[in-house]
Amino acid sequence: MSERMVYLDCFSGISGDMTVAALIDLGVPPSVIDWEVAKLDLGAHLHVDRRQSQSVTGVKFTVHEGEAAECSGADAEPHTHEHEHPHDQGHTHSHDHPHEHDHDHVHHEHTHSHEHPHVHGRTHGQIRALISASELSDFVKTKSLAIFARIAEAEGRIHGVPAEDVGFHEVGAVDSIVDIVAVCVGIEHLGCPVIGSSVLFDGSGWIDCAHGRYPIPAMATLEILKGIPFRQIDEEFEFVTPTGAALVAEFSQYYGPMPELVVEKIGYGLGTRTLPGRPNALRAVLGETASERAPSLLERDEAVLLETNLDDLTPELLAAATQRLMDSGALDVWITATTMKKQRVGWLLSVLVEVERESEFAEAILRTTSAFGVRRSVLGRWKLARSFHEVTVAGFPIRIKIGTIGIERVQASPEFEDCLTVATETSLPVRAIYEKALLAFHASKDRTQM
Repeated sequence: MSERMVYLDCFSGISGDMTVAALIDLGVPPSVIDWEVAKLDLGAHLHVDRRQSQSVTGVKFTVHEGEAAECSGADAEPHTHEHEHPHDQGHTHSHDHPHEHDHDHVHHEHTHSHEHPHVHGRTHGQIRALISASELSDFVKTKSLAIFARIAEAEGRIHGVPAEDVGFHEVGAVDSIVDIVAVCVGIEHLGCPVIGSSVLFDGSGWIDCAHGRYPIPAMATLEILKGIPFRQIDEEFEFVTPTGAALVAEFSQYYGPMPELVVEKIGYGLGTRTLPGRPNALRAVLGETASERAPSLLERDEAVLLETNLDDLTPELLAAATQRLMDSGALDVWITATTMKKQRVGWLLSVLVEVERESEFAEAILRTTSAFGVRRSVLGRWKLARSFHEVTVAGFPIRIKIGTIGIERVQASPEFEDCLTVATETSLPVRAIYEKALLAFHASKDRTQM
């Protein structure tokens, strides 16, 4: 059967405020977000208006703490909405207020937008208590808490502290809390459709944030996007904020080009800065999957298979060549016994590599074997989404590779090299370490989030 779907086309990246704005442009009433956010009692005023980014018209969403500012500026075109509920939130004034989730794309020489002037940091525990004690729906609570947990776990791994004790600076500010909760409210209002996303990318350069000066992609962004298709481009701007990464990681069940849809509506959520060569917008497409089959939740990509026949290389040299190829980062290397021309017994060397590293490995094969040529073929691959979780066995860390289809975990496998290292250090059998690692993983409280 067909399903309702929201496809996030992140051609200029993604952030919290841009996602809220895109959902509003798809038809989520600002008053609905207004009413639900008021349940957190943050004293936040929501500002919604229509603007343009390089001739693309869309919604701009900002959050203001304290007294609402008066509407100002020639480009301020208020998006008026009726308050359906008795409260004083949700003023529709234009308010150009820089904060992290405005998705301010930052040149490496400029101050990163994470440094907003009204930061009121909260710990993960405080935010969890705030949301848990509210009267938000179960769906909004569950998803909001899961998103903050992703960010806290990423920050905890970076800074070496338990997730519970992570102190949020930018993401703990009022505007960031509002952005995350508002996205969950918007998705629930649309009927909890399937969420899909284009493959994410981020720029280069540097950012200045509460923890100091760091390279783009931000460290938390990279941590959150483990196991999700992601690449870097040669543009000195931040395109994906940690909040944007966490939203995609939590909701998206599909990554790639837009699947076949009967499009119902298109929304644009605008960022703040002017970008060279592209509108600063997130495009959200709402529609029904056009076929009886919903988009696959498996990931799909391409790889290059390099092959050559060898009949004059000793087994020792062939083993050394294959080990070097694996150590260099080949996706897989294997050798098949074969019969070559003139009935010679030989070997078929097969090396599977990432598309962008094809020439590098072709040269390595020609340099380390006796081959005079290498055949190539491009293969499409279906694969599980992958992520890693770390457990401790006998005092040593072991990585668990996790494979998922959508939100369902279907594989969990300890990394053999880690098990071998621990077995060597403890004099225990490798198999025993492997089994202990699996038991530790299954006993982990947060395994369902990995």
